[in-house]
Amino acid sequence: MREIVFDTETTGVNPTTGDRMVEIGCVELVNRCPTGREYHAYFNPERSMPSEAEAVHGLSTIFLSDKPLFGDKCEELLDFVGDAPLIAHNATFDFGFLNHELERCGRDPVCLSRMICTLVLARSKHPGAKHSLDALCTRFGVDRTARVKHGALLDAQLLAQVYVELTGGRQIGFSLLADASSAADIAVQATSIARPAARPVRTPRPHAPSLDELEAHAQFMSRIKDPVWASIPAS
Repeated sequence: MREIVFDTETTGVNPTTGDRMVEIGCVELVNRCPTGREYHAYFNPERSMPSEAEAVHGLSTIFLSDKPLFGDKCEELLDFVGDAPLIAHNATFDFGFLNHELERCGRDPVCLSRMICTLVLARSKHPGAKHSLDALCTRFGVDRTARVKHGALLDAQLLAQVYVELTGGRQIGFSLLADASSAADIAVQATSIARPAARPVRTPRPHAPSLDELEAHAQFMSRIKDPVWASIPAS
């Protein structure tokens, strides 16, 4: 199954009031494994970058001034994405900006049925915990030391690892075997673990009491006055 994990950076939080997408990063997964195929692009937003947004991702008006418009890269992006499900953290935000840019180009928006939100998955799996990307990386042991500022491609790469963990983790097993001989080796190991070597048969030891033990028991019982069992009627 092919899936695309993606992230965006923007000039703000609301595309309907003039904010624009300035960066997108995509990571391809096939059967929950990164294939190495990625898509990354910066876009000229045709407006200035607010200082608050620049503080988050570090993308300035000057840096973006010579970048292509979204419309110039639209076909390239859509070709990469194809018809795969799209995975994002707080996905309604990213889908909102992506679809706004597509509509500006006269293209159909991406159907929301393709949306998978890792924030929703994390809240369902770990209610009450912190669900930011940083917090989830810490929870699952994903190395985020390179994440000094937000970046669409880096965040998509981190999110791809988090998504794999949220959906069951990596299964190290037969699908990763290099050849059939390795499969046979593991099968032998599994058999040896499931069926331990037979233990040597020992001769049963006698457990009947000796005459001395029987006499000691009788003496002990004779010292008990009004035992409870004496009041139980014989069947």
